[in-house]
Amino acid sequence: MTDSVRLDKWLWAARFFKTRALAGAAVTGGKVKCNGRSLKPSRGVRPGDCLEVRCGYERYDVIVTALSERRGPASSAAELYRETEASVTRRELEAHNRKLALMARPHSEGRPDKKQRRQIRRFIEKP
Repeated sequence: MTDSVRLDKWLWAARFFKTRALAGAAVTGGKVKCNGRSLKPSRGVRPGDCLEVRCGYERYDVIVTALSERRGPASSAAELYRETEASVTRRELEAHNRKLALMARPHSEGRPDKKQRRQIRRFIEKP
């Protein structure tokens, strides 16, 4: 077995991204950092490396525990890394805050019906 695996392959095998192309684009776009530095997709990842992976709203701080070049079931993919406790609590807090922000936003019932449109027009055109 090799002592390192390409970063884009590992991210794909660990199921952070659906395809290797998406993983490579994320690495190239600066959404993945290894030990605090931006990298190229071809850089090798070794056990013990600390990765910061941003997928959408989520940000994961993980430590590589095992290597794999093949994408397997989710249970085996979860064994490839260990997420830090600080990362878990931060993600849960951010998810909770996003949920609260969504609830605080005014929610409409949809488009006004004919009667409501008439009332709106009367209110606006009022002298």
